[in-house]
Amino acid sequence: MERRRSRPGRRIGATRGWKPRLGETYVVKIVEISKRGDGIARIRGLVVFVPGASLGSTVKVRITRVGRRHAEAEVVPVEE
Repeated sequence: MERRRSRPGRRIGATRGWKPRLGETYVVKIVEISKRGDGIARIRGLVVFVPGASLGSTVKVRITRVGRRHAEAEVVPVEE
């Protein structure tokens, strides 16, 4: 039986065609740290880079940039 291969350029795991909008806020968990030291979270499979976030933390973020394969966000201070 021949193994099926995914199509080149196809993202595995991301919701197809969905992207967050600029300014939207989400509560995310930081699951990895990038080579640059940014926190990495995922929203519906899309990679989101969060500068200043630490591994394992749960933070509220605001989307600041949306690219083809990833987004960038900033941490939103929690109001008490």
